[in-house]
Amino acid sequence: MMLKKIVTRKVLSIRNHQEYPNDTQQNANQAITLLGLGINTILNSEKRKTSLQELYVIVENLHDTHRPELYEKLNDLLEDTLQQKLESLIQNTDDLLESLNSRWTKFGEHVTVIKNIFLNCDRSTKNNCTNYNTVHHLSIHLFKTIIILNPTIKDNLTIHLVNMIQSRRKGDKVDMKLHESILDMLTDMEVYNEIFHNQFIRLSNIFFSDEGNILIDMIDIRAFLRHVQARIKLEEEISSNYSNLHTSRAVLEAVCKQLIKEHMIDIVDKTFDYLRKGKIRNELCILFDLVKKVPLGLKTLSDYFVEYIIEKGTSIVSNTGNDKTMIQEILDFKDQLEQIVKISFRGNESFKAIIRNCFIKFINSKQNQPALLLAKYVDINLRSKDLLEDDLETILDKVMVLFRYIQGKDIFEAFYKKDLAKRLLLCKSTSQDAEDSMIGRLKLECGAAFTSKIEGMFKDINISQGINNAFKQYLNYASQISSDLCINILTSSFWPSYPSCKVNLPSELVNYQITFQKFYFMKHSGRKLVWQPNLGHCIVKAVFESGNKELHVSLYQTIVLLLFNDSETMNFSEILELTNMETEELKRTLISLACSKTRVLVKKLKSRDIDTDDVFSINHKFSDRLFRVKINQIQLKETIEEEHATEKSVLADRQFQVDAAIVRIMKNKKQINHNELILELFNNLDIPVKPYDIKKRIELLIEREYMERDKDDPSNYTYIA
Repeated sequence: MMLKKIVTRKVLSIRNHQEYPNDTQQNANQAITLLGLGINTILNSEKRKTSLQELYVIVENLHDTHRPELYEKLNDLLEDTLQQKLESLIQNTDDLLESLNSRWTKFGEHVTVIKNIFLNCDRSTKNNCTNYNTVHHLSIHLFKTIIILNPTIKDNLTIHLVNMIQSRRKGDKVDMKLHESILDMLTDMEVYNEIFHNQFIRLSNIFFSDEGNILIDMIDIRAFLRHVQARIKLEEEISSNYSNLHTSRAVLEAVCKQLIKEHMIDIVDKTFDYLRKGKIRNELCILFDLVKKVPLGLKTLSDYFVEYIIEKGTSIVSNTGNDKTMIQEILDFKDQLEQIVKISFRGNESFKAIIRNCFIKFINSKQNQPALLLAKYVDINLRSKDLLEDDLETILDKVMVLFRYIQGKDIFEAFYKKDLAKRLLLCKSTSQDAEDSMIGRLKLECGAAFTSKIEGMFKDINISQGINNAFKQYLNYASQISSDLCINILTSSFWPSYPSCKVNLPSELVNYQITFQKFYFMKHSGRKLVWQPNLGHCIVKAVFESGNKELHVSLYQTIVLLLFNDSETMNFSEILELTNMETEELKRTLISLACSKTRVLVKKLKSRDIDTDDVFSINHKFSDRLFRVKINQIQLKETIEEEHATEKSVLADRQFQVDAAIVRIMKNKKQINHNELILELFNNLDIPVKPYDIKKRIELLIEREYMERDKDDPSNYTYIA
């Protein structure tokens, strides 16, 4: 028997929601009344008798013609509720922010429920009963007009919001989340500026103005700078609670205006007063960060920076008593300024340029002296045996920076060559590598023409070594004698010019002199030798009661000392006659031998000066812990007259350069106006020259008939071929 399975189909029964009576006016009124009761329970947080679904259906079933009545009912209910809330808020304004925030939050929750009921209505076309086309807009409008814009609430709300920030500024603990929530509410209602922003910025300006006026005179400028920095940081922290960036910017502008801009001159002036006293450094970083926040702040700071550099730099170069330390002081000052710019001024390029321009200005305000002293500074360091190679390289790098600033590079060159000559002839250089390093820097900076004569000096020294070796071989071959004599053959065009000196040399040296000339002219018959005894130096063996010594002395000192082999005592006149030295040169020589710490001679009258009637004798009791004793070579130190002579020679060369440039320009232009000629000269010449000096050279060239003035216009010049 077979069983057949019977399959029955399941039927889904769809029932319509409960139908309400047709949309007659009476029925609409009943529906709206029912809806009003439901909404009222929502607004009062009461237990609902009608479900949200039923309320939603009531709204959905109402015809569009009844929707104005619907919105009017909602409007009335919201107004009644808000009026009740208003009365409660007015009665207790002390806790206004907390109460208002609580009621706004609760009201927002209720409105959200109501929005869901009116969802279909809000989605439909814009209703005509109100200017606010959604429940959301209507609720915000009513809360704003009834509660927020109520004069009592409005005024107290502004006061409470501002006072909360003022309390936070004074260090009190406040609920900034509550503050932020209220500001968000005001933003939603579009009354943020009216109630908070405008008043807050006005009162903030007053607060910061009062604070600045009190503190600028009450506390130390360093403390003031730190206070302003802390104030800005606090305001930035507070501003992070504002959703409105306009307020954040405005309050920070108020801080900067009242605490920085209004006191700009006082702040910068007092800070630089401390900088002059060496009592401030870290605060400069704060100062820079603050002034760049206000218009023209960096301009003011840069003006004071310029004034400070020029003032201190000029005081350094104008101090006639610090010639020995001037360059080191300038370098130390520059290092200090570079650290300030690097660290405090954040490496700002404009302040780097200020340092460069100010150094050029104050260094060249002293005319030729800085160039002269820079050359001396290089000489001291290239003579030093105590410097490590890396330290010397660092010093030379710094020297070249100052060298670029100096306009009188020809002055530097002249004194550098004079000092180099002494280093080479007296073997005083720290090393050949150091000398080469300095020359390489000069060559890179000024070109090969600038260093050609300097390189020629080194070439002469190297050639002289070969000549001396050959001369020793010649002596051994010709007379079978040896000699430690070393003679440097110097090309006159390479080396500084030296005055001609005719002194009476010891006979032994005269014989060597004659022999060397004979040897030299055998290979170089067309040349002329001019002897310069003032550049020579010797090792003299001496016997004292304390023992034998070797004296490292100049040739002039040697000539004087050897006279005492033949006589125990001699007076000044006798020495002068026997040596044929100039009077002043002999005095300097005798001072070094009889009046210095190393006194190998004694004179009867104990004084530092040498008189023509002084009598000298050997100091047999001389003693020194060293076997080889160096006696200061006073005659090799440049006198003021020698410095002036060198400067005068450089200035004469400058005149020749100006003359040559004028003639060159006139030959090219044929005719030229005076002002154009001056401009062309400044563009062509790389030496410092004044318009007055140029005018004098022009007048001289007119006298020498290289050029002439135009008869009709004397300010024009014509070249005479």
